[in-house]
Amino acid sequence: MQCRSGCGACCTSPSITSPIPGMPNGKAAGEPCIQLLDDYRCAIFNDPSRPKVCADFKAAEYACGSNRAEAISILSLLENNTSPTHTDSLKRKYQ
Repeated sequence: MQCRSGCGACCTSPSITSPIPGMPNGKAAGEPCIQLLDDYRCAIFNDPSRPKVCADFKAAEYACGSNRAEAISILSLLENNTSPTHTDSLKRKYQ
């Protein structure tokens, strides 16, 4: 699957803990990346300063759905379900 133009869900929904140019502490889930342009393209897409986690992300239907709204929903759900707070409560529940 090719990255959809005008989406930018992966630049908004997930938290990113590695430094991003202009965001040395990364970004919180739901916070748009400072490098996300008004048309939802990444300003540093082909730049070597782009974080590895961003460069390694590959668009796939399971994460991106069929449109931006679905991608935001799916990635937000994945973020929530894998956050340390959520997984800690699951560990306690099943111990």
